[in-house]
Amino acid sequence: MAVYKVVLMGDPVLREKAKPVKAINDSILRLLDNLRDTLHEYEGVGLAAPQIGVSKRVIVVDNGEEYYELINPEIIREEGLDTAIEGCLSIPQLTGKVKRAARVTVKGLNREGEELSIEADGLLARAFQHEIDHLDGVLFVDRAEWVARKEI
Repeated sequence: MAVYKVVLMGDPVLREKAKPVKAINDSILRLLDNLRDTLHEYEGVGLAAPQIGVSKRVIVVDNGEEYYELINPEIIREEGLDTAIEGCLSIPQLTGKVKRAARVTVKGLNREGEELSIEADGLLARAFQHEIDHLDGVLFVDRAEWVARKEI
């Protein structure tokens, strides 16, 4: 499909609440494919549609073991607490220490319109929370205890 340029912090689309997907059509399927291609090109763990300039509630996550596509995702359960260093493709020059739930259950639709429920912990749980935050206009720097410039 296509690789898009990732939108950088400062672009207003990253601060908007993304619009729910009302119907899964060819446009949404293309969006999923473009998100996958862009995620892999940038070698990221997750990507949300607003990060390529599209205000839709769609995310993709690839933790190296499994690849996930979710339409209209939401966190329905959180458990525990975990603190780790995060970065973001939309803020490539910064990292930060962020507290998040250690385990989550996420629900959403797959590309066939079937409802999925995914239980996640570790990096996968963190990635889901990070990407769903993007859909609400929240960036990791908003949640960070501290932020530092990345060493190059």
